[in-house]
Amino acid sequence: MKTQNATTKKNGLDTNQLEATVQAIQADPTLAQFEFRNTNQWVDGGENRSTIQGFYGVGKEDTSRSAPFEFTNGEPPVLLGNNEGANPVEFLLHALAGCVTTTTVLHATARGITIHRVSTRLVGDIDLQGLLGFDDSIPAGYRQIKIEMDIEADCSDEELDDLLQFSREHSPVCNSVCRPVPVVLERATRR
Repeated sequence: MKTQNATTKKNGLDTNQLEATVQAIQADPTLAQFEFRNTNQWVDGGENRSTIQGFYGVGKEDTSRSAPFEFTNGEPPVLLGNNEGANPVEFLLHALAGCVTTTTVLHATARGITIHRVSTRLVGDIDLQGLLGFDDSIPAGYRQIKIEMDIEADCSDEELDDLLQFSREHSPVCNSVCRPVPVVLERATRR
C-alpha cells in the first residue's frame, strides 16, 4: 500500500509531480505561460555560439540553472566551415527528436503506458538553391523531415499509433515546425 507522499516513478518521471502539475495548470491556466530565451554571438565565418540559461515559467523567472548551456553552431567544410559544431539545421533535427521523444514519454506516462526503449532517426531534405536565392520556388529550409521512431512499450499497436500521432500534434517543437509561426527579425537599436 503506497502512502499519499510516496514517490511513484514511471518511465523515469515522477507521476505524483506530473499529476500535481496538471492539476495546478487546470486550476490556474496562467501557470502554463512560458518564455524561453536564447542569446547568440557570432565568432567567425560560419561559427556562432548560443547561450541559454534563464526562462520564465509557472508564474515566475526560473533560477534553477546555476550556469548557462552553451551550444556552438558551425558548418562542415563543404558549407565553408570547419566543423566547429553541428550546423543550425542539424540542431533543429536534434531539437525535434528531443521534443517528440520527451512528449511521447510524458504522454505515455500519463496514459499508464510503460516504455522499455525508444530510439529515433530523423532525416531532413534541403535544396541549397533556396538558401542561395537561385530559385524562389525552392524553400530555403527543409522540404520534408521524416521521423522514424522505434519504440517498445507495454501497449497494443493501436495505442502506440495513437500515442505517436498525439505526440506529433502536441510536441511544441514539432508543432512549431509543422505550422506557420510568425518570426520577427529586426535590427536592435543601439542605446
